[in-house]
Amino acid sequence: MFQQSIERQTDISIVGHNLKLHELIEQLFQYAEKEQLTLVIDEFQELEYVSSDFFSRLQYLWDMYHQRSKINFIVCGSIYSMMKRIFENSKEPLFGRMTHKIILKPFRTDTLKHILQEHNPQYSSEDLLFLYTVTGGVPMYVSLLMDQAATTKERMLNAICSVGSRFLNEAPDMLIGEFGKQYTNYFGILQLIASGMTSQKEIDSVVGKSTGQYMQVLENEYSLIQRNLPYGSKPGCRNVRWRLNDNFLAFWFRFIAPNSQMLAMDNMKLLQEVIEDGYTQYSGLMLEKYFRQRYAEQDRVTEVSSWWDRSGENEIDLIAVCGLDRQVTVTEVKRNRSKIDLRILDEKVNQIKPLFPRYKIQTIGLSLEDM
Repeated sequence: MFQQSIERQTDISIVGHNLKLHELIEQLFQYAEKEQLTLVIDEFQELEYVSSDFFSRLQYLWDMYHQRSKINFIVCGSIYSMMKRIFENSKEPLFGRMTHKIILKPFRTDTLKHILQEHNPQYSSEDLLFLYTVTGGVPMYVSLLMDQAATTKERMLNAICSVGSRFLNEAPDMLIGEFGKQYTNYFGILQLIASGMTSQKEIDSVVGKSTGQYMQVLENEYSLIQRNLPYGSKPGCRNVRWRLNDNFLAFWFRFIAPNSQMLAMDNMKLLQEVIEDGYTQYSGLMLEKYFRQRYAEQDRVTEVSSWWDRSGENEIDLIAVCGLDRQVTVTEVKRNRSKIDLRILDEKVNQIKPLFPRYKIQTIGLSLEDM
């Protein structure tokens, strides 16, 4: 099939029949010695299951031909851990052969707004926040909703909570392939973080054992979680709060995973009620994340963070530092503008002023209206 596709789409004549994949690729390398060629292989990690020695054979071909072949060899993969192992593990055949790496990132906040506006010129801030909360700007998830004309919060929620919705099974389908047999351990930790347990101590107490090793894997190998420290923390600070990096996974582990029985019974109406019941509080945290991302996208901003004291009673939602300009914006974020009290924020700022000598500090409030 691959051979037929090559001959149909190019002027390359493949010599031989029933060739193995590495034999086909070798002929492409040979062709590229004379003609410019771009070869793209999607879901590259799956080739390991097609032929267990394929990566070793590809290493041999690459080392033999790439210096004299005019080939752009592009491989794509959806399972992050496997792609990282294939190219970045020193024990793997293709280690050191990668010349460039692209990690596709979600849309910027301004791009996400533009897309929603194109599909729904009358969109509300609530619509935008729900889109950001569920997708985080990941193109595939945004496309799934826009293609269904799900451009309001209500329509998006209906699309997500419908029988056969890809949003319901995407997370387990993706992560079980990543984690393998130990996926239940990782799922448990991710669900606890999504539910609001952000300290190692809290997580360990629920799990009943030390989860440090699992947390390191989730952070360093999969980049699914991130440790957050209050601004100005000294090295070795243990006042860590963990967060999920991916908005969709955070949403799925917060609302979908704990209610799997509803999915089994196709009780989508009740699932929607559960999401609606917890959404307002949950989306307040996502609104903070939205504004942190928006500030991080500004050209003059050199650092974006937050702050909390050791007791956790005093917190600042957002600190945006313009180091070259010696300016700091300290922000209180609330869904409802009327609940923002800048006098209280000013009192908190007094506790962090020593961190910003000779800086101009501005305090502002941001709400749904400012999205």
